[in-house]
Amino acid sequence: MAHPKRKISKTRRDKRRTHYKAVAPTIAKDPTTGEMHLFHRAHWHEGKLYYRGEVLIDQTEEAVA
Repeated sequence: MAHPKRKISKTRRDKRRTHYKAVAPTIAKDPTTGEMHLFHRAHWHEGKLYYRGEVLIDQTEEAVA
């Protein structure tokens, strides 16, 4: 098995890891409602589920049984 010849210092290790940073998620504005939401995600607004400006589920209508 391969082993390092010398111990890598904490400073050297941390220098290598400086490029791994958390980035803020990209926010989109719905064209129909003007609501802010995550890209490629459906979102609820006033009892309706919207995706790309279209209503997918409408919970404001009562279910007829």
